[in-house]
Order: sequence, then structure tokens, then C-alpha cells
Amino acid sequence: MNHKTEKWTLSVDQITQQTIETFIDLPLSKIHLKPNSKTWSIAENIEHLITINKTYFPIFEKLKNGTYQGAFIGRFSFFTNLFGDMIFKSISDGGKKKHKTFPLWEPKIQQGDDTILERFKQHQEELKSWIVQMEPFVEKNQIIHSPANKLIVYSLEKAIEIIIAHEQRHLDQAKNLL
Repeated sequence: MNHKTEKWTLSVDQITQQTIETFIDLPLSKIHLKPNSKTWSIAENIEHLITINKTYFPIFEKLKNGTYQGAFIGRFSFFTNLFGDMIFKSISDGGKKKHKTFPLWEPKIQQGDDTILERFKQHQEELKSWIVQMEPFVEKNQIIHSPANKLIVYSLEKAIEIIIAHEQRHLDQAKNLL
């Protein structure tokens, strides 16, 4: 495992540990409490991470199987750098500016779901496994498209950095609800 992959999997482990330690002793009512109609609950923040990350897995699977077909626009580094940097910057702002998510990534969790932390923990293990499996493609500077829009392209390396920064952003948002 190379240095980047180790750093990323360690980051995923740290986010997982922080999430579990922070919320494990909370009553379900607090985990599912929505402060208002425009703010997600702790559970919704966590479910959103599972939902959005899983939309990358079919892309990773296609890369692994050699069946991935990138968008034509991905051949132009100007666009891949522009989109990747723009998305990374928008989610790495410490949560200063709220963003509306694509409907595809809206959290859908049942009130009272008591499995959210365990599902998140399992999901994080799957995410780490994919990160390790993607290492050869990162080394080849593979370009992928966003799961939400094939015209939004960025490097696989940037995608992994976006995933991890996005997780940290939503962990911070969830912590702010305490």
C-alpha cells in the first residue's frame, strides 16, 4: 500500500472512530432529532455519507473490471482540474456555506433506525477496501465522472480526497447538533 492509500484509509478509520465515539451513547431520539425542517439530524448526516459514497462504488467496480467508459470531457485536464478543485474547495470550507445536495444523495432513513452507526461502520470498511483496490488507477491518474453527472469530471485521486473531506464535513455538522 502506498503512502496516499495509507493516509486515506487512516483518515477513514479516524472519521469512523470519531463518529462512533461521539454518538454511540446518545439516545435514538437525539440521533434522529431534526432541529428544524432545513437541518439534517445526526442520523441523516450519517445516512447521507453512506448514500453518496455508495454511488461511487459502481464506478470503482467498472474501473476494476475494465469496463469503465469515461466522458469525452475527461480528456481535457483543464476541466478535470477545474471541477475537482471546485468541488473539493466547496466541501472543505469547514461547513461555512450550506449546499443543496442532488436528489440522488438525499438521505432516506426511517425515524428510529437503530442500525445507523453499525451500518456506517460496515460501510466505512467497504469504502476502505475500495480505496485500496483503486490504488493502481490512482497511480495511472485515472479520470472519472461524478456519479451525479457524467459531465462533471475529476481525477480518481481527487474523488477520494473529496469523499474523505465530505465525510469530515458531515461529521462536523453532526457534532454541531449536540
